[in-house]
Amino acid sequence: MNKLKLKQQLEQFFVEDIGDRDVSSTIFHEKQAGQIDFVAKADGIFCGEEIIHTGFSMLVDNVEIEMHVHDGESVTKQQILATISGNVAQLLQSERVILNLIQRMSGIATQTQAAVSILNSQHTKICDTRKTTPGLRMLEKYAVRCGGGVNHRYGLYDAVMLKDNHIAFAGSITKAVEAVRQRVGHMVKIEVEIETKAQMLEAIEAQADVIMFDNRQPEEIKMWIQEVPDTIVTEASGGITLERLADYREAGVDYISLGFLTHSISSLDISAKVTIE
Repeated sequence: MNKLKLKQQLEQFFVEDIGDRDVSSTIFHEKQAGQIDFVAKADGIFCGEEIIHTGFSMLVDNVEIEMHVHDGESVTKQQILATISGNVAQLLQSERVILNLIQRMSGIATQTQAAVSILNSQHTKICDTRKTTPGLRMLEKYAVRCGGGVNHRYGLYDAVMLKDNHIAFAGSITKAVEAVRQRVGHMVKIEVEIETKAQMLEAIEAQADVIMFDNRQPEEIKMWIQEVPDTIVTEASGGITLERLADYREAGVDYISLGFLTHSISSLDISAKVTIE
């Protein structure tokens, strides 16, 4: 995780929430001390340790932070996740933004861990997509890793994915791969999305780096993939749910990308309990 970027993002989030001042915390005297415990209200996978450390350190003078759990670890209902001590007004100014983020990140980690467990494969890895919350991609993709998944491309800038519209515009898979390879150089991988066996064979001939089987049934993939050289990475995606995930266990792909890891999750319920000293 890029800590400089994280700090910049947290600053924006705090400015949005606090504005010019926290009018509620004017009830506390200037040096009033206190403590906040973050407590899990459900079982899951924790994610957000760096959010807690960086966020509270930005706003709370002489803050003391004790983590009782670390990223990627399982937590149970009523478990204390972290204890933060310092100026109570500053703690309360920081708490909601930080809590919102770690609840969402922990929800993603929990969802990812569930997918990894259901797939239960030594070969195929679960990965995410670009279907992330604008502004939170770095954090959400980190949460996927904490849940045992791996990351797909981060954006339009780090890998090529040629979809049906790209291919239609270029005229064919072969022309699309040739055109993009001339422009991006040898360091950028090229993935081609296919829906038919003929498209798969053309992508192989064009020497794509990755072939994605889009909205294909596991039985189809298992038959077709036998013709894909080991030098080409394979991926399945499109319409794959938790309920159907186990059906793809024997399909033979290297990766299964799941949009719902980040776009359809429930945040892990975590509460903040405040003690005034």
